[in-house]
Order: sequence, then structure tokens, then C-alpha cells
Amino acid sequence: MAAPGLDLIAVQERPIDVAAVLAAVEGPGEGGVVLFLGRVRDQARGRPVRELDYQAYGPMAQLELEALARHARECLGAARVALVHRTGRLALGEVAVAVAVAAPHRPQAFEACRWLIDTLKQRVPIWKKEWYADGGEWITDRP
Repeated sequence: MAAPGLDLIAVQERPIDVAAVLAAVEGPGEGGVVLFLGRVRDQARGRPVRELDYQAYGPMAQLELEALARHARECLGAARVALVHRTGRLALGEVAVAVAVAAPHRPQAFEACRWLIDTLKQRVPIWKKEWYADGGEWITDRP
């Protein structure tokens, strides 16, 4: 868990502790806290999905996540940020990514959270492979 006033930023193989993600952004001065969870779903691109694999270039992914959090604080009004992404093989329903933002007011929290997840998908070196009944496919259509 992050110390008070520090962001929780991680790329990890272990399951995401959603309570720890929320606790990392808690504070008395923030009226808006937004949490986004991305879960492994059972359908993608019109095909049934069995599970997912995520791979990351760890050191670069960590630096990029830290830069995104810094931008959210400096430019979007976030007070605290938590960004945690899983790697490895994930089963249906597991949390693949968690983004939490605390801000003084609701609009900043929503805006920063939306920007963080959208930008994370574009810039952070994390790759996804979808597994189907008949094999797997690396997904290359990043937003």
C-alpha cells in the first residue's frame, strides 16, 4: 500500500487487492473518489474467451504509469492516484487493471480516471493475448 500522499503504482503478477487500491487514494480533503476496474470478460471480437495473458516490459511500464499519475495530479486536479495492472494468465472475471483517483471534487476525479485508463491503454507497454477454445491471439488493435 502507498504511504499517505504517495501514489500506488504497480505492474504485478499477483491479484489486485481492490481494497488496497481504494485505501491508497483515501483522504479527508477529497470529495470525489472514482474507481475503475477492468475485468476479464468472456467475449471479445465476437468470440468466446477462456482466459487472458498479459505481458509487460516491467521497468518501462512502471515509469510510464508514474508519468501518467504525475500528469493527472499536475494537470487534471487529482490529489492521489492508484494505477495497478496485472500480468500473467488471468481467468474470467479477474481484475486486470484498477485505476482509482481522489480529487477535491467529482468532476476532476471522473475526468482524471477516464484520462488515465484511456491513456494507459495507448501508451503503457502491456500486451494482451486472448485465449479461445481453438487457440490464442495477441491483440494488436490498441486504441
